Amino acid sequence: MRVFNQTRDLPLIMQGRLANTFWSRLRGLLRAAPLKKGEGLILVGEKSIHTLFMKFPIDVIYVDKNQKVLRVDGNMVPYRIGPFVAQAAYVLEMPVGTIAETATKTGDQLRFDE
Repeated sequence: MRVFNQTRDLPLIMQGRLANTFWSRLRGLLRAAPLKKGEGLILVGEKSIHTLFMKFPIDVIYVDKNQKVLRVDGNMVPYRIGPFVAQAAYVLEMPVGTIAETATKTGDQLRFDE
């Protein structure tokens, strides 16, 4: 799955793994290798995440059901608990630097492609 920032006309995730079941969301990025540029995890139905037991930091974007950015958290280091974002329908986890490189901001419109 791919995710594009339509507002900035830039790709966010070119090789995304969809986590849309209880078990795939529970596993998340635990025991995964650090994400490479263009990779990401798309959590469906999540409103909050954590980086407990992870070995690397990530950039995080909370997205609503209309694929609009609600919140961005760059460089979320291991052993942190993210905020609860009530309107979130998706949470994107990407390599650190993705948010800064794409200048993604709250209010940006995204597009999800399969």
